[in-house]
Amino acid sequence: MKMNIAIIGAGFGGLSAAKLLKTFGYQVTVFDKEADVGGVWSASRRYPGLTTQNVKSTYCLSDFPYPDHYPEWPTGAQVQEYLEAYAKHFHLVEDLKLSTEVTSADLDEDKNIWTIATRDVKTNEVSSHHFDYLIICNGIYSKPMIPDYPGAAEYVAAGGRLCHTSEFTHLSDAKDKDVLVIGYGKSSCDVAQALVGTAKSMAVIARHLMWKVPKHLMNVLNYKHLFLTRGGEGLFKYIRVKGIEKFLHGIGKPIRNSMMNTVQWIVTKQCKLRELDMHPGTSLETIATSSISLVTEGFYENIVNGKIQFKKTSIERLEVVDGKKIAHLSTGEKMNADIIICGTGWIQSVPFLNQSLQRRITNEEGDFRLYRNILPVDVPRLAFVGYNSSFFSQLNCEIAGMWLADLLGGQLQLPSRDTQNQQITEKLAWMKKRTGGKHAKGTNIVPFSIHQMDELLNDMRLPLSTMTRFKQWFAPVDPADFMYVTDSLVKRYKMK
Repeated sequence: MKMNIAIIGAGFGGLSAAKLLKTFGYQVTVFDKEADVGGVWSASRRYPGLTTQNVKSTYCLSDFPYPDHYPEWPTGAQVQEYLEAYAKHFHLVEDLKLSTEVTSADLDEDKNIWTIATRDVKTNEVSSHHFDYLIICNGIYSKPMIPDYPGAAEYVAAGGRLCHTSEFTHLSDAKDKDVLVIGYGKSSCDVAQALVGTAKSMAVIARHLMWKVPKHLMNVLNYKHLFLTRGGEGLFKYIRVKGIEKFLHGIGKPIRNSMMNTVQWIVTKQCKLRELDMHPGTSLETIATSSISLVTEGFYENIVNGKIQFKKTSIERLEVVDGKKIAHLSTGEKMNADIIICGTGWIQSVPFLNQSLQRRITNEEGDFRLYRNILPVDVPRLAFVGYNSSFFSQLNCEIAGMWLADLLGGQLQLPSRDTQNQQITEKLAWMKKRTGGKHAKGTNIVPFSIHQMDELLNDMRLPLSTMTRFKQWFAPVDPADFMYVTDSLVKRYKMK
């Protein structure tokens, strides 16, 4: 009898894993505490102005393209609708348990049984379920991180609102309010731009500047042709280089540097970074240390015309004086702040696992020790899908699900336990050094999405054809290029 598998999370990772495993005859149950599918695209987490980073042609699953009428950069609502349609198309609706929070997941290693405790979000009813295998797909954006500002309790008690971008879901809440947005990442800039015309005043507060890439370089060249190809990925040095990449980071490095410098000059000029005193002061190469952030359309223009204030500083403390809610900045300046919206990142968290299990899947610094970003070496019958944030997060999720299906099917051969641990340790050290510690506890593989997919495909003995790889050097990756993998696995396991 095929295993009964629990999946936590109904975003790209959870749904694609459920679809793939169901194809191979496994029983699947997908739990999610939200009322709809979508993960970060759920209506409960969707901030105003949210759109995809990638164009729709590169941000779909391999066998399910977006509708033709969607714009090139779909909105958050459209991505959620897409995932809902995916669940219906592949008959996953009956396997979903939405509005159901997993409160604990405990493994009996003698019996190889997971006991999953859940709570119905609407009724508070608690239940217990038993499974043969657990796949965690709650994503690396699981717990919002909000700074602990001095005076925050008094500020909130006086009616001030302090929230994460993922918690600010209604534009009208800011009508005629003084709003501060914290951070300079995509979510912060998107929210700030969306609030123009609604908020009484709008200011973005950021300690650090970062490079942002326009959707169209020189207002002509779509950035997908630069960063969503093998050629674009090859401009950054992977843990091991070979072939053309060895040339680009060896004797051909002057060519590579010239390309990077040209793009940096274009971005600086196009966004008027010098004029606005918003140049990061680093090389463009630093976009590879965390994640690429697209320019929010209209953002810089509204800084120029004064509709958005931008201050390179930070909040030192919050205060309420005569009913007025005030933020004190590190520059000594005071600003009215009815609402403070924080685009300050996330905490990677698996709170439903007990401390003993958490210690077995992480190191002393809290980094997740996962082979191929999927498999914990020391915990049986457990896997992670979606712990590989990248330019092609949805494809990395889907191919991880394919890899897992092959592993469970018995024909994917893992290296020895010692070799797995050695590779994990080496990769974590490389990631940490390369990103200056901004490696999201080992879950951020930017900008090496394609490299990781290649590794998984090679493990499955199903690499891309030479022709497809050549095409991807110059053209954006097409998810449909990977449809053959599922078909090949179906034939391998003689599924109908």
